[in-house]
Amino acid sequence: MKVTFMGAGSSVFSKNVLGDTMMCDSFHDVEIALYDIDANRLEESYLMIDAMNKTINEGRASVKKYLGVEQRKDALRGADFVVNAIQVGLYDPCTIIDFEIPKKYGIRQTIADTLGIGGIMRGMRTIHVMKGFAEDIEEVCPNAWLLNYTNPIAILAGYMQRYTNVKTVGLCHSVQVCPSSILRGVGMEDKLEGCQTKIAGINHMAWLLEIFDKDGNDLYPEIRRRAKEKNANEKHKDMVRFDYIEKLGYYCTESSEHNAEYNPFYIKPGRDDLIEKFNIPLDEYPRRCINQIAKWQKQKEEIMNGGNVQHTRSNEYASRIMEAIWTNTPYKIGGNVINHGCISNLPDLACVEVPCLVDNNGITPTYVGDLPLQLAAMNSTNIYPQMLTIEAAYTGKIEYLYQAAMMEPMTAAHLSTDEIVAMCNDLVEAHTNAGYPIF
Repeated sequence: MKVTFMGAGSSVFSKNVLGDTMMCDSFHDVEIALYDIDANRLEESYLMIDAMNKTINEGRASVKKYLGVEQRKDALRGADFVVNAIQVGLYDPCTIIDFEIPKKYGIRQTIADTLGIGGIMRGMRTIHVMKGFAEDIEEVCPNAWLLNYTNPIAILAGYMQRYTNVKTVGLCHSVQVCPSSILRGVGMEDKLEGCQTKIAGINHMAWLLEIFDKDGNDLYPEIRRRAKEKNANEKHKDMVRFDYIEKLGYYCTESSEHNAEYNPFYIKPGRDDLIEKFNIPLDEYPRRCINQIAKWQKQKEEIMNGGNVQHTRSNEYASRIMEAIWTNTPYKIGGNVINHGCISNLPDLACVEVPCLVDNNGITPTYVGDLPLQLAAMNSTNIYPQMLTIEAAYTGKIEYLYQAAMMEPMTAAHLSTDEIVAMCNDLVEAHTNAGYPIF
């Protein structure tokens, strides 16, 4: 079996996914192709993965590295699985552009990797690169599964599934950690073992529809009571999602700092009182990037540990999907797929996050039915900007980009249509001048 890791310079994540893969009994002899366009980060990841292979896998895997567009087809050739973890434009210059230009128009963001004007631009410049990935995959490994972890997942997986022939699923960590996040957040961690959940919606705004303890008791009434009480009496990092529980009735999969910018409710012009009330960390993602860059050298040395790189299998979906498909051992995931009726009151061509069965037939979405109406309404406010972004990337028509930004809830709450057009033009020009074209 061959696994190609696109964006291998994401060293910690590539270590987790590929370490998990090596620990599968069926994959000790896996062929690993590491691909990146940054020579230094690629070399660091290669040394790390090669050392880990020797430490935990007796050196049985084959690890090779491939640099730049010229070697991309060689990296992909014959792959059975392709893991995508690229970040086009990195923190500098593209993340800086995504935050600083909107700020000139009065738009403040927290993460800007999923929606908001920053998420839309991130999606556009990433699709520009992934079109080339798709062409190469269709040519040199047409039967491979693309496991996409790159944000914005709904936009990227939606584009790949609708407009290429690449077998794709979008994957995110937030589904796995959702039950523990809410139960620990309200002091009910003793209910975590054996709890049963049902989660569906869209990426970063999927809903914890049901949660029962191991004996079948509904945990939501007590969760709702405790969440309302906690928001009323203390500052904490999950206040937006706890407000969702009170106002919408349900908890959401992705963090409060993310969800603060997916709607017009919390970040408003001239309303710093809401920023304070809901403890919203503006400019959170740039801050994380700066801190991570500063910590990387020390973290790298700790991981390398003089060449004795260890690994414990994580809860990431990637290796378990590979194992399920390769060995026909069924496994359930929360996957991002084209709706096609899975959630019956969301658009058919939306990219939704629903339970999926994985086996040697591939990845099969399951039927969810209607979401509670208020949750479908919330999802729809994000779905249509996502779909318009996909159309902008597919057609090359900047009008769709303008319309995606106009329909995006927080952007629309801040700016007039003329201001939105001007901001989009400024962003397109800045990214293109920085070497990361949008079209």
